[in-house]
Amino acid sequence: MNTINRFDTVLFDLDGTLLDTLADLADSVNYALQRYDFPTIGVDDTRRFVGNGYAKLIERAIPDGTRNPHFSRCLEEFGNHYNSNMMTHTKPYPGILELLAELKTRNCRMAVVSNKNDSAVKALVKHFFGTYIQTAIGESAEVARKPDPASVYKALEELGADRSSAVYVGDSDVDIFTAQNAGLPCICVGWGFRDKELLEQNGAENIIDQPMELLALLEERF
Repeated sequence: MNTINRFDTVLFDLDGTLLDTLADLADSVNYALQRYDFPTIGVDDTRRFVGNGYAKLIERAIPDGTRNPHFSRCLEEFGNHYNSNMMTHTKPYPGILELLAELKTRNCRMAVVSNKNDSAVKALVKHFFGTYIQTAIGESAEVARKPDPASVYKALEELGADRSSAVYVGDSDVDIFTAQNAGLPCICVGWGFRDKELLEQNGAENIIDQPMELLALLEERF
């Protein structure tokens, strides 16, 4: 079985890249907000607010952010609700499972690197992608949040992979900066939580519109 040119490792972001998680995130944010009679948010608001971890999501959603006296409790309510309901509506984007299956046939090692809570990342990856993805790294006290490259390095270490043979795939400006900080080529996806204009403004050079385009791009450009 052949690998794709010199690359044998693909690191993926999770939310907005492999999984459409917006509905479940929005439901859990609104559950927490409603507990304190705060205005709820829509799915489009959630799309704009995610990407920098749970605390930043709630900070952006709650009135007055971290200055709100109920911020910490609201964050806790969100986390508890999401942990129990994160697979209600969440699903892989069309074509993702086919892409992962093809990468596996080419002997590619795969990992997820996310700013979502580590336990949730591991549970979601195991449930949806356990056949294909060997390791999953989320936000924790032990690993700095993206765009710090620490989670990328940890994933590579767990895979036994070298940075020179890895690429990073994500949907946001945070992912672009993470790849830059880790010294990896970055491929952005056009179906995620950020639009192409924002990605290009933040330096995206490679944007794909369908998952299987990743294979052709790796073969042609890297």
